[in-house]
Amino acid sequence: MGKEILIVEDQEGISNFLKQGLEEEGYAITVASSGDKGLMLAQQRKFDLMLLDWMLPKMSGLEVCTAVRKSNKTTPIIFLTAKDTVQDTITGLQSGANDYIKKPFSFEELLERIKVQFRSATEERPVFTLGPVTLKTETHQVFAGDKEVVLTQKEFALLEYLMKNKGAVCNRIDIIKDVWNIHFDYDTGVIDVFINGIRKKLGFAREDNYIKTIRGIGYLANDEAV
Repeated sequence: MGKEILIVEDQEGISNFLKQGLEEEGYAITVASSGDKGLMLAQQRKFDLMLLDWMLPKMSGLEVCTAVRKSNKTTPIIFLTAKDTVQDTITGLQSGANDYIKKPFSFEELLERIKVQFRSATEERPVFTLGPVTLKTETHQVFAGDKEVVLTQKEFALLEYLMKNKGAVCNRIDIIKDVWNIHFDYDTGVIDVFINGIRKKLGFAREDNYIKTIRGIGYLANDEAV
């Protein structure tokens, strides 16, 4: 059996189109037409990936995503939505989504986004350190000293990217491409919001910040506070 994908979408035309296309690609598809039904299915079964509409009856996609993440840290979630402001993107990703694709979208683009999530899930799961911080990719945990710190999916992915490239300046455009998988002109200001959130959660004060802003370029993670 192929990987199992849960589609939570209330527009029947869209869900039928996605179901048919993804089944032709070898995926096993389950469809829910409301937020509460989608959440129930996600809690009853372990899906390999969720495609989640934002505007849903009964419960919003945002509420579903937040609820799923309380008990499931690993299943990739991709939002499908007509909301297109930077703040909407930030809100969706902070709720725990892995990716965010704006309607209307091409099936080919969605398929590639799905494949990226599955490739990420099968990569080697090492442990990274940054000063007093330890990130365990296998268990999706972050510790500041002995204290576990809860990060959203995208905060975790961004911190992991910086720690993988510790000691090297990470260009903002490369971060958007590699962490957000966005390969077109996009407002990179969303990165600043996530960096500030990570710093706050890890307890990094500005005078001993292990993640340094390189103005006009990007960010530098370093074991020595800078």
